[in-house]
Amino acid sequence: MDLNADLGEGFGHWALGDDRSLLDVVTSANVACGYHAGDADTMRSVCALAAEAGVAVGAHVGYRDLAGFGRRFIDVAPDTLTNDVLAQLAVLAGFARVAGTRVSYVKPHGALYNALVRHEAQADAVVDAVRMFDPTLAVLGPPGAVWLKRASVAGLRVWHEAFADRAYTSAGTLVPRGEPGAVLRDPAEIAARCVQMATEGWVRSVSGRPVRVVADSICVHGDTPDAVGIARAVRGALESAGVVVGRVESPLRHARQAG
Repeated sequence: MDLNADLGEGFGHWALGDDRSLLDVVTSANVACGYHAGDADTMRSVCALAAEAGVAVGAHVGYRDLAGFGRRFIDVAPDTLTNDVLAQLAVLAGFARVAGTRVSYVKPHGALYNALVRHEAQADAVVDAVRMFDPTLAVLGPPGAVWLKRASVAGLRVWHEAFADRAYTSAGTLVPRGEPGAVLRDPAEIAARCVQMATEGWVRSVSGRPVRVVADSICVHGDTPDAVGIARAVRGALESAGVVVGRVESPLRHARQAG
């Protein structure tokens, strides 16, 4: 099981999360590419730290929305969205190369992540950007998302994601952040849920109903309070349960995909 976290989401003198400590725990880093958060200094620093830690670098692409942290839907034209994603990929790839590593996957951020579950035009736009930039890149998102289906048809490698610190509805979607209980706080509870997702393939929803979960990677949000403690608890619990924790592009992941 891969563990990923959203990193590099500071901007200028403003810092968000403990990137260095999280990179000691996670196996994949979703690095902000300057549109919803992040800047040149941050991208270069996080890429260098990820390379040193042996953590996979992923492009955390989003809408051009620094003021809203990328959490507001934008009805951007598909061609413009394709170009925006291409620009973000190109910038992060440059910093990754300087650090001696590479961008190996793409994960949309915030409102774009949610939109791509059903928005066909934007889904096609993002798939086009990834395919044109580097068709060997993997794409990361929720099971059943339109954009993952389109990505698979386009020949891209698809990895399914679950969330450690977010509550699920009975429909298998994330509880909106504005609703009570949407973000989980207790590391022990979160760790137990992750073991259940990894070993049994289900999680209990806010209504109490079990929901099926398919996951190649589990996300711990870097901006969640005590994100480092949560990530450590999750990794420790998974390893204690006999789950192999490894990078998205490890041989284990390829074997799972092929099987």
